[in-house]
Amino acid sequence: MSFEISQYKKLGSLIVVSGASGTGKSSILKPVIAEDCNLDFSVSCTTRKPRPGERDSVDYYFIDVDKFQKLIEEDAFIEHANVHGNYYGTLKSEVEGALQQGKDVLLDIDIQGALSIRKNFSKETLIGRLAEFVFIMPPSYEELERRLRGRGTESEESLKKRLLNAREEMNHFLEYDYCILNSDLYKAIGNFKSIIESFRCKTRSFISK
Repeated sequence: MSFEISQYKKLGSLIVVSGASGTGKSSILKPVIAEDCNLDFSVSCTTRKPRPGERDSVDYYFIDVDKFQKLIEEDAFIEHANVHGNYYGTLKSEVEGALQQGKDVLLDIDIQGALSIRKNFSKETLIGRLAEFVFIMPPSYEELERRLRGRGTESEESLKKRLLNAREEMNHFLEYDYCILNSDLYKAIGNFKSIIESFRCKTRSFISK
């Protein structure tokens, strides 16, 4: 029997991206999402209030705590976590549906959520098989603090808490598959694009029809 690539179905890749607040995740991810038509941004649920410019069902699904708890009971999330006093969760149905259609799915989630996926989904599951983990790192802790202070959106107490959490989160970067140092934004964007292309060449995303 001759080989035919048409005998196989190409699944998408699950690209899990994390990094502490102020590392520049959004600045890296947004231009890549805008120009890559096969890359889907997974919209997470959250109980926090929208920030200026954020849109419901585009940036997040903004829901109340009762609705979030109901979704937990229904096992609707791939992962969920409490971050800075607010709940965040990734809907299983959205991610699995896109992967089956061959779309690459981008998850911008906190470190708790990313490590939860790595722990709870083995390579025998669809999500565990297709997931790759990318950590965005600031050039230094001092630069991270400068960026966060430059936002001017938080009290000193809130800022100190966020910086303390960031230091702890950065200690987990070795638990990821890739680490991008965001000292030069354009270089970081290029590195992220290269990582995505490497995912798409992996044989593990092909299954028999």
